[in-house]
This record gives sequence, C-alpha cells and structure tokens, in this order.
Amino acid sequence: MQIETDNKEYLERQRSGRLMLLSMSIFFIAPIVAVIAMYKLDWRPKGESIGELVAPAKLLTMHYAYMSSDGSLVKPDVWKDKWSMVYIAGNCDEKCHDKLHYMRQLHTSLYKEIPRMQRVFITTAHDVASIKQDYPDMLIINQPGTEISTLSDQFNLNDASAMQANRVYLVDPLGHLMMNYAPDTDPALIRKDVIRLMKYSWAG
Repeated sequence: MQIETDNKEYLERQRSGRLMLLSMSIFFIAPIVAVIAMYKLDWRPKGESIGELVAPAKLLTMHYAYMSSDGSLVKPDVWKDKWSMVYIAGNCDEKCHDKLHYMRQLHTSLYKEIPRMQRVFITTAHDVASIKQDYPDMLIINQPGTEISTLSDQFNLNDASAMQANRVYLVDPLGHLMMNYAPDTDPALIRKDVIRLMKYSWAG
C-alpha cells in the first residue's frame, strides 16, 4: 500500500513538473514564434500604419563598453526585457529635437504599458546636458564617441546610414531590431503599432 501511494505521488510530481516545463517553454518561445510569423506572413497592423518590418530581424550586440550621458556604464543587456524606441543622430538639430519630443509624447500615451518601454537616444554629440535636462528618463548613449558609429551602424538599413536617416527604430525585448518608421510617419500610427505589438507579446 505504501509503495502504491509513493508511486502515485511520484507520478503526480512528474506530471506537475512536465506542465511547468511546458508552460515555461510556451512563455519564452511564443514571442519568437509571433515575430517569425509576422515576417513570414508580411504582417502589417490594421489601418493606415506604414511601419516597415526588418526582415530578417537583426540581433543587436554591444561590442564595446558604452557610457550614458551621466557617465554610468550601459549594461550589455540594455536591449533585453523591455521594448526600446530608438532614435539616432549626430548633433541634435531641430528635426532631432522634434523627434525626441514626439517620442516622449508617444511613450507617455502608453499609460499602463509605460514600464514596458524605454526610449534610447544614440548620438555622437558630446554636450547633451540640455537634452538630458529636457528628457531625464531617456537613456542617452554618447560615449566613447569613436565607437558610437559601431553601435549606430547596426541600425543601418538598405545601405542607408541610421545616423542620417531621421527614423525611429523599434527593438523587441529579445534584443532584435524588428521595425522602423520613416521620418514623416504620424506618431499616432506608430503608437497603434506599438500598442498592438505589446498586446500580443508576453515579452517585455
């Protein structure tokens, strides 16, 4: 009788372990499958969105030890665990300031999803004190200046320099550059894309 009871407990623990393993697998794999399906099916959000998928998605890497504008070291896994809305520029001109402004407005409009998104500005500008003052919650990566091009080049698409493109880039919580937006894209349309992606993704 004791042996039978022990066997039942063992089988029950084994069944529970398998269910837990299956749940964890689904949790981590589902976002990847969703992104791949988007590429294969040439998915576009409903409506008027003109966000351009990056196919295949580009896994971003941090080849050097970069520092943020406040002198702190940028973590190598900076692209992981959150969605990232990224803008890249040399010296921040009027177009750059306009883009940073509407990125903040877009981020604020996400409401309860705000913690799932970070804004990142990559620039070769050395003096970004005024930008940091205007956008204290935005990560600004600008050091070391000689290596910034190596980082920004990972965002180059169709042989066009990201530093000159005036585009907004979207990086998923697995660290993949997966979507970008033309300079004249309506921020409201970008918001629709972001909201839809967050809704159907468990990651981030």
